[in-house]
Parts: sequence; structure tokens; C-alpha cells
Amino acid sequence: MRRVLFYDAPLFRAHEAGEGHPERPARLDAVRAGIRDAGLEGHLDLRDPRPASMEELLRVHTAAHVDRVAATSGSVRQFDPDTRAGPLSYTAALLAAGAVVDAVERVLSGEARSAFCAVRPPGHHAGPERAMGFCLFNNVAVGAAHALARGAERVLIIDFDVHHGNGTQEIFWADRGVLYISSHAHPFYPGTGALSEVGLGNAEGFTVNLPLPQGLGDGEYSVLYREIVEPLGRAFEPDLVLVSAGFDAHALDPLAGMNVTEDGFAIIARSCLGAAEHARGAVFVLEGGYALPALAVSAAAAIRELSGEPQDTGVPPANSGGEALVSRFREAFLPYWPVLR
Repeated sequence: MRRVLFYDAPLFRAHEAGEGHPERPARLDAVRAGIRDAGLEGHLDLRDPRPASMEELLRVHTAAHVDRVAATSGSVRQFDPDTRAGPLSYTAALLAAGAVVDAVERVLSGEARSAFCAVRPPGHHAGPERAMGFCLFNNVAVGAAHALARGAERVLIIDFDVHHGNGTQEIFWADRGVLYISSHAHPFYPGTGALSEVGLGNAEGFTVNLPLPQGLGDGEYSVLYREIVEPLGRAFEPDLVLVSAGFDAHALDPLAGMNVTEDGFAIIARSCLGAAEHARGAVFVLEGGYALPALAVSAAAAIRELSGEPQDTGVPPANSGGEALVSRFREAFLPYWPVLR
């Protein structure tokens, strides 16, 4: 059994996304309940997050963006129809980014092999200059940039949220020190993440988008992660793996039309850890997941994988459409990644 660093804080529940908003405080309570019900509490090393510093935020966000979010402190600000900050949201957002930085520090130092950051607000839609899609600061990007500043040469980001992480892609679009791999429904919010979006200049091929039609389930995701994501990650030889862990591809989730179950998320997490085999470790960061019972069991399944005590999962074979998708992705990225041959 491996101990998993686990980050949570009461202040994350003080972030107010708006009445009736799907990104609600009860999401974190569901994650904790799922861990308890699965008997995994003894696997966790509970850690209190600390706020991200201005230096850490400014590696990925402009000063103007940080100032705009900071100005919401003590008030309410609607950034777009989906994204709102309440009186304590800025403080919560600082803690969310800081939790990831602290986890990165501890994994890089060898203190732990894995961490799970149960944070809100989420982050992967936040770009250098913009809050959007429920996100204020890009937590995973802040963590990746910190790892690079600490001397890591290669950071792998895997994003299995059902929505494309447009903010993360934008931040590392021209940085070959970061390999960004995203599987997501497409076309779907936020409208980015096409197969043709592969990065810029000498970082071409270091953005890997795997756009998926809705309706895919455990079998299709399993073959996709086993045959595309895991070999790409291993070939990159990352020093650290960061995972944008969104559980909204679950069959019960109200915001998307995928059919993944908790068994599927266990297999996805297993592939992410397979990509991290020769890295110093992996840090999972909560993104989406809005059906509370589904979020509970799915996050617990991922944490069980992180703890090194996986359960047997019965996954059906991919349908012919899933196999065709894998062939299409292999053909698209083979010029950049010969490992896919």
C-alpha cells in the first residue's frame, strides 16, 4: 500500500459559484464520502493546502488577470454566464492552486509518489488572461510551471475531463517541456480541442487532442488510454505527471453524454500511472464531475489506484467505432511519436 497525499480544506466549500450551479460545495463532500465508503481513509496522508504565491501564479497568468480575480474579494463578480466569484472565491482559488504546488513539491522531493487534490474552484479552462468554464486560476498549469521552475525537464499533463482543457492548452501551446494530452467530447464546450490542434513551432506534436464522439464507454476509453495515452506518456519520459481528473464522462453525469463507469475511471487512472512509471510521481487534481453519487465512486476508484491496491475491473471490449478512433489517432500522431507505430 502507498500513502496518498490528500488535499482538502473547508475554505474550498466557501467558493460560491451561484445558486443552483452544478459546481457546488457538495462535490467535495461526495469525494470524501466515496473515500470513506470504499474504506480508503487509512490510505490517505491528509495535508492542509497553502495559498499560491504571486510568483507561482504569474508563471501562467498575466498580472491583469490575477488582479481581476483578486478584486472580487469580499464581493460577487460574474465573469461569464457560467463563471462567478463570490466573497471568498479568490482566497479559495489561491488555496486550490497552492495545494497543487505543495503536492508537486512533495512528489518531486520524493516524500510521496502520488497525491490527490480535492480542490475547487477547478482550473483547466482558465487561460493566461481569462476566467471561464467555472475556473478562476489554472491549478494544474500552476503546478506544471512550478515543476519546471524547480528543475523538472519534462512534465506530462493528462486531462480526462469530458470538456477540453482549453486554458491548459493555451498556456503550454508553444512549450515542448510540457506534453498535454486531452481526451474530451467534441464538438462540445468550449469548442476547442480538434485533432488538428497540435502545438506551435518546435512544440508541434506536444499538444495531443483526442476528440471523441459522445456515447463512448469503458471499453472505448480503455483501449484509447492503453494504446494511445499510456505509450505516448512513457515515450515522453516525464519527470512528473499531472492529471486533470474530471469525472464528468460518467454515464450518470448531467453535463455530458458519455457512458464511463467507475470501473472505467479506475482503468484510466491506471494508464495515467503507467505513464508515470519512470517519473517521480503523479498528482491528480479534481476538475469536473457533477453527479454526486457517480463522483463519489469514481474518485474513490482513482484513489484506490493511486494507493497501489487496485481492484479487478471488468471492462467490455471497445466497439468497432472505438477501434477506428484509435487507428485515426495513431495515424495523426505517428509523425510526431514513432512509438505509436
